[in-house]
Order: sequence, then structure tokens, then C-alpha cells
Amino acid sequence: MTHPTAEDEVVDLCRDLIRFDTSNPTSNERAAAEYVAEKLSDVGLVPTLLESEPGRASVVARLEGSDSSRAALLIHGHLDVVPADAADWSVDPFAGEIRDGYLWGRGAVDMKDMDAMTLALVRQWAREGRKPPRDIVVAFMADEEAGGHKGADFLVNEHADLFDGCTEAIGEVGGFSVTIGGDRRLYLIETAQKGIGWLQLTARGRAGHGSMVNDDNAVTAVCEAVARLGRHEFPMHLTDTVRRLLEELSGALGIELDPDDIEPTLAKLGPIARLIGATIRNTVNPTMLDAGYKCNVIPGIARAVVDGRSLPGYDDEFESQIREVAGPDIELDWIERAPAVETTFDGALVDAMCAAIRAEDPGGRPVPYMLSGGTDAKHFARLGMRCFGFSPLLLPSDLDFSALFHGVDERVPLDGLKFGVRVLERFVATC
Repeated sequence: MTHPTAEDEVVDLCRDLIRFDTSNPTSNERAAAEYVAEKLSDVGLVPTLLESEPGRASVVARLEGSDSSRAALLIHGHLDVVPADAADWSVDPFAGEIRDGYLWGRGAVDMKDMDAMTLALVRQWAREGRKPPRDIVVAFMADEEAGGHKGADFLVNEHADLFDGCTEAIGEVGGFSVTIGGDRRLYLIETAQKGIGWLQLTARGRAGHGSMVNDDNAVTAVCEAVARLGRHEFPMHLTDTVRRLLEELSGALGIELDPDDIEPTLAKLGPIARLIGATIRNTVNPTMLDAGYKCNVIPGIARAVVDGRSLPGYDDEFESQIREVAGPDIELDWIERAPAVETTFDGALVDAMCAAIRAEDPGGRPVPYMLSGGTDAKHFARLGMRCFGFSPLLLPSDLDFSALFHGVDERVPLDGLKFGVRVLERFVATC
């Protein structure tokens, strides 16, 4: 009997996963987790499905390797997605429509594509009785889009035994192609990601009638603080990862790199400049405001929320700078805080990633980069794992990939999915 290959299955698996509305926080992951567990059970694997609370489900399974003395590798993904307003989309965001060579839908790139590639690969290997060089642990988590507390954080805290022996991990966002200078492609492998610092700013003042003069207005105070933070440009710091990436870009493009003035280099990179530009300094963006309850009443308290991101090695400096810019009269409370993560672009695992990419795209050039956001890697790093973003995709040169994350009309090329699962198969076979 001839069984379907991972390449045969990957599009249908991704399509099925997109059709589960796992919007966080309006839905939950249980139905999608049950689907994944069933697909794993079908090929003889033994999945563990765990809920941190009703509906918030994650799935973990282990594919046994040929050498039990070797450390295991974790391949992780998340099942939840950010919400999508169908009125803004060209297609139903949860229909899994195939059009113009793409699979469309919320989660197509963040990150049900990688979930599907991982699921397709382990299903093929389990059916064929193939064993990777070492144990492969696969994890499909809840709640990544809200910090992972009901998913990866819960598993690391309460069920760390599921990851016994894992010293390295791959997940989102990396291994995707960026076309530069004609037909040359870089493949950005994530070796670092910025820290998360979501902060609530609170100003307190004197409540009163809106018609009166008030020189102690909480709304004014919090707005001024938010404006200062939103316009503040933090000093530039080139981490090892970013410096290495810029050197690779400089060489590939024939552009001279001035470490003290890199904006001209970034300006020549097109859409990718947004991604890299966010990793050369700490950043803060105001995202929420909350004050008042009536037009003619000056409230005694006003609040705002900012999304801060810190570079590896600069967490302490980041906090002190925020406090200085916000001002002494503004109370600061952390809503979410997670450290930056960084590893080096070397070793056998990196060699296996690079070789797998070059085997499928001989002209491809793997390079390290830093993610400006955060992923579940932050939680697994607490278990001592080296964490990488490696969800390989071959992308059309004219696709603004970074804009699809949490964006309207999210979609993934069908050929890119098939390319990705081929790269993953080569990688797992040699890692």
C-alpha cells in the first residue's frame, strides 16, 4: 500500500487547521488540539493532550530516534491565532480558501503552516517506521498570542518531563526566504528575539468639573508621558546577531556598512527594512488609553498601555530609560515581562538547517537574524534549550511577508509549504 507523503498532505492539513477558529481570546484550542492528537494517534504515536483550563489545550508527542544517548530536539508551534474581522478580508478568514496559488486564512503564516509541516512530517516518518537520528518531541500549544501562559508556560512549569532530554528547539519565525538584488535569496534563521515589556502607565490628579481650570489633570499627564515615550528614539545597539546579519546583507548587496549610520543600508532593503530596523534599538509603542467617564468630569486617574521591546543584554537599561522618559509622577506596572533570548549562529544544528536549505535552493544563503517580537521560545529557553526560529518557506519575491503576520488577507504559497516540508525532512534526517 502506498501512503501519502508529507508533501502530499501538508496543504490539506494546513487547510484543516485554518478552519478551526482558534482566535485568542474569543475562542479556544480544544477542537484543533483534538484534531492534531487524532492525526498523531492514527500513525501510532502516543500524544498527550493537556488543558491549563477548560478549552485551553496543548498536545505533545515524541517520535523515537535511533540513538537514545543523544539529546532530543523540540519542534514547537502554537494552535491559537489572533482574531480576524471578516469584513476587512477578501476571503472568509476561517474558510481555508485556495486561490491564485495561495492558501488563505488566519494562521496561514502565524503559524498553522509550521504546525501542518511538522504534523505531515512526523506522520510520514511514523507510517514508514523511520527513525530520526535522535528523539523528536513535537508540541502544539495554546495561548502563544497572549504570552503563552496557558500553553508553553503552563507545560514548562507543570509538565517539564514531557521535554526530558531536549537541549535544542525550533519554532517560528525563521527559515523564510527574502529576495534581494534580482534572484538572490537570503533565508533568515532566527537566533535571537527581543524581550517583551508591556507596561501600564498610571497618572493621578485632582478630579473636578470640566469647566474649571485644573493644573493637576491626570489625562494631560498620562498623555504627555505617552507622547514622550512614543516619540523617544532609544540609542542604537548592534547585537552580535544583528551585526552578523548586516554584514551578510552588506556583502550580498555590495553596500558598504557603516556601523554608526546603518539607516542608509536599511533603506535599500525594501519591506525587510521594517523587520531589521526594529532590532537595532529598544522600542516602545503606545497601544491603549483609558480615562474618564463623562464629558464634563475631569477624572482623578488616567491610564495608558505601551508595548515595549528590549534587545538582548539591555533589559535593565530599557527599564531605567522608560522610567526616565515617562517621568517621576507616572506609576509604571508590568503587565507582561519576558527577557530577550539570543544564541549563536553555529554548531551542528545550524549546519543541518543551512544544508537542508541549500539542498532545496542551491543559491540560497542562510543568515541569522533577530525577531522584533516574541514567541514560545522564551519559555523553552528557561529549560536550558538553545532556541531557533526555523519554519522554512520559499516565498515569492513580491510578497510582503512581514505584513501578513496579524494582517489582513494572511496567506501562504502552496509551493512554499511543500518546499518547507521538504527542507524540514532533510533537516530532521540529519539533525
